[in-house]
Amino acid sequence: MILPVVTYPDKRLKERSEPVTRFDAGLHTFLDNMYETMIASNGIGLAAIQVARPIRALIINLADEEGHQPKEELLEIINPVILETDGSTFYQEGCLSVPGFYEDVERFETLTLRYQDRHGNERTIRAGNERTIRADGLLSIAIQHEIDHLEGRLFIEKLSYSRRKKFEKEYKKIQKQKK
Repeated sequence: MILPVVTYPDKRLKERSEPVTRFDAGLHTFLDNMYETMIASNGIGLAAIQVARPIRALIINLADEEGHQPKEELLEIINPVILETDGSTFYQEGCLSVPGFYEDVERFETLTLRYQDRHGNERTIRAGNERTIRADGLLSIAIQHEIDHLEGRLFIEKLSYSRRKKFEKEYKKIQKQKK
């Protein structure tokens, strides 16, 4: 089932998400619905709060060389904790909750992440460890972007004062045109 995506400036996007404590069929159905919603919205990541559920769950599915996002490549990340970060990089980000706006944002280049899967099993993504998934480049950026959602932050908050003011002006103009 495709869920409605909460968009800026909805106050729910500022809410800090609560840890997941039940890893049951209800959670599994919700994660499946998140995946359908993300794919239908042409996204590569989605946090639960973006579909109005304030729990610490997110999904990421990067496209392959042909632009496909096979479900077997889906990362379901629950109760994430960033353990280590390294380096710095800029990447042009967009967001399903801030449609039509893209801006360069500074993020950590690599990270080590501890999280749980849909069954509650603990997992770790380590940067540079060949025995686990390497979280660098776009994967690292997507993880950080979605974790920001869990903390009640949007990527536009990372913009400089002048760029943020420019965004606010452009976004209001777009919203008026939609009405």
